[in-house]
Amino acid sequence: MADARQTLTTDQKEALEDARKRALRFLGAAKVATFNGWTIGVFAALTIPFGLASATALVLGLGMAVVAHNEFKGRSMVRRIDPAGARLLGWNQVGFMGLIVAYCLWSIFRTYAHPDPQLQQELALVGVAPETVRSLTVAVYAGVIAASLIFQGLNARYYFARVERVEEYLRTTPGWVVELQRTATLD
Repeated sequence: MADARQTLTTDQKEALEDARKRALRFLGAAKVATFNGWTIGVFAALTIPFGLASATALVLGLGMAVVAHNEFKGRSMVRRIDPAGARLLGWNQVGFMGLIVAYCLWSIFRTYAHPDPQLQQELALVGVAPETVRSLTVAVYAGVIAASLIFQGLNARYYFARVERVEEYLRTTPGWVVELQRTATLD
């Protein structure tokens, strides 16, 4: 059986190499999504067991599991040169940001509406006022919200910018090259 490279003309080999180099402009998103998916998936797996004792942990863990799943799904779509994959990844980050912000706001609310009496009693023994705990709680969760707006916001922007790059790639790359690349992409 002849090697596929031996059956390609010089022009075809050049077209494939040019396409491979141009695809690097958006395929990095698949690597970012792989990292994000594994990282978020690990946190989901660590959080879900606490859902047995806390509905908040269950919702948060399941939400992160959905986000991790979407990262892997979007990754596969980007690798198949589908602009919808980059779009999914961008919206997934927006959704993840919403999940984090909602969790932080819920935690701040609970600190004021339903303070833990045992914690307050223990802190009173060491001279820490309840207002100090509330202020620190707000400061920490406000910091997490700010970090999420920055990090997930930049991740979403990165992914959304890849949509245009994939679409441009599809417009400017010969169809046979795209089909060959899609066939060679195994997920």
